[in-house]
Amino acid sequence: MGDIINQSFVVYLSSYPPRKCGIASFTQDLTAAMDEIANPIIKSKIIALNDNGNSYYYNGNVISQIDDANPKSYLKAAQKINEDDKIELVNIQHEFKLFGSEYGDNLISFFEALKKPVITTLHTVLPAPSLYRKEIVQSIAKNSKYLVTLSKSAIKILREDYDLKDAKIVVIPHGIHDVPFEENENLKENLGYGDRNLLTSFGFLRPGNGERSSGRGYEYVLEALPDIIRQFPNVLYLIIGVTHPKVLKKEGERYREFLESKVRELGLEKNVKFINKFVDLEELFQYLKATDVYICSTLNPNQIASGTLSYAMGCGCAVVSTPFLNAKDVLTKERGILLDDFKNPSLFSEAVIKLLSNPLLKNKMKKNAYLFTRHMIWKNVATNYLRVFNEVIN
Repeated sequence: MGDIINQSFVVYLSSYPPRKCGIASFTQDLTAAMDEIANPIIKSKIIALNDNGNSYYYNGNVISQIDDANPKSYLKAAQKINEDDKIELVNIQHEFKLFGSEYGDNLISFFEALKKPVITTLHTVLPAPSLYRKEIVQSIAKNSKYLVTLSKSAIKILREDYDLKDAKIVVIPHGIHDVPFEENENLKENLGYGDRNLLTSFGFLRPGNGERSSGRGYEYVLEALPDIIRQFPNVLYLIIGVTHPKVLKKEGERYREFLESKVRELGLEKNVKFINKFVDLEELFQYLKATDVYICSTLNPNQIASGTLSYAMGCGCAVVSTPFLNAKDVLTKERGILLDDFKNPSLFSEAVIKLLSNPLLKNKMKKNAYLFTRHMIWKNVATNYLRVFNEVIN
């Protein structure tokens, strides 16, 4: 078949694999789903953001690269887009520090040079912003046809704290892969954990507030384990994931070593396992589907989207979570247990014991979480993006 006469392109400005980054994975999954539903009329291309002077071996979808800290690199990319008549639209995947600085100022020069319409997906929306951060977001909004946010909670923040109009904001949830719902006993057997009650957390290890705290909050789960183990001695807590690359470069494995020392201090060597690797999706889904209770212990109350929580619910996990914004949006008492505080080991132990003690309740939550997330599978998410894209393109 020859070239499609009317074929056009949407360019995504984002990090992209093999760079190890949550937004890179998000963009890979979104563009794959978009190409599946919109091919051959609209195809996806990537302008990849490189970090800290690194370079990566990208696939053929990447048409250009940007050095995140170099303003001239953004201008060059904008010029390349302007000169290509087949590029109809740019979708920017936005996280402040993705653009080479605390506030992502370099993106503004990209907007100023670009002559194609833009839709910006906001992965972070911070309440009570500084004046400068507010001005940056207002500038992004001014230069975007639409802002896509991943949760309902962000709309109120954008309206009240950034003075933005609702009409410009579209909510499209974080996507998930469409995996079959399965009972987990056989899956546990396959992993070699057939006689264990599996608790699981996954994601990049990264620090939060203070020298010995993590954005993940795993230390508070570890402190909850002795109470859980007294009633369920066969519990095994899996902590899956590597240290975030930027954290690793800055401070090495300090946080992981802190967690490992806490495991020894509490005598939990037989009840905690670190899976220190960037697991591929197939392996991750096997762990999640084998999980009895998924624990989301993030310490950031203002987190509007969580790929880890979305994936866990999408695999049919019974979830225990701290009360950050996205968890408040998606968790009800029928779908999981939403704690009412952070950094509280006793709340974790109480919730986990409740679920392990009541298999009927646990299984009901697993099924409800799975059914709730069907609108979040990537094909449905891509359909929502395509609807917004077509509105702008047409």
